[in-house]
Amino acid sequence: MIGKLQRPVDFERVLGRQSRGRSAHFALHHLSANPAPSAWHAAKLRTAQAELSTGDTQPAHTLVEQDPPRAPSEQVEGCWVGIVVPKRHAKRSVTRQLLKRQIRAAFAERPGMPPGLWVVRLRSPFDRQKFPSAASDALRQAARAELAQLLDRALKPQPPKSGAQA
Repeated sequence: MIGKLQRPVDFERVLGRQSRGRSAHFALHHLSANPAPSAWHAAKLRTAQAELSTGDTQPAHTLVEQDPPRAPSEQVEGCWVGIVVPKRHAKRSVTRQLLKRQIRAAFAERPGMPPGLWVVRLRSPFDRQKFPSAASDALRQAARAELAQLLDRALKPQPPKSGAQA
């Protein structure tokens, strides 16, 4: 299952982590967690009720990096994808939509993606001299090839870092 990240808190949690891979135009971030449940959001946003409580008060705000409380038996399920294509890197909406479609298609082509929250971020613009059309086939193919390479590199197991060499 590939879900769509929509809540700002989920984007903040994932983008707060170091990127898992980078290419010339994209950055890939991953967090092995489920999207925050709506009940957690509601409890987090109720600051006025926490101040009026007559019992022991609990902190109303939690850090973005903290995962919501979850049962130990609860496992991460599904692949949730968030896409960040800023207007400063893709001025035309046609180009932004083309890149978003290519990102979704790149994830759909890989059914064995590890579960968790994934965010793909456009980090630099494509050269307008090389791709003058806002939605050309050349831009589509270049973006798809770069995303395929990025996902392949990010999914390869990382070699363990050895502190001492023998």
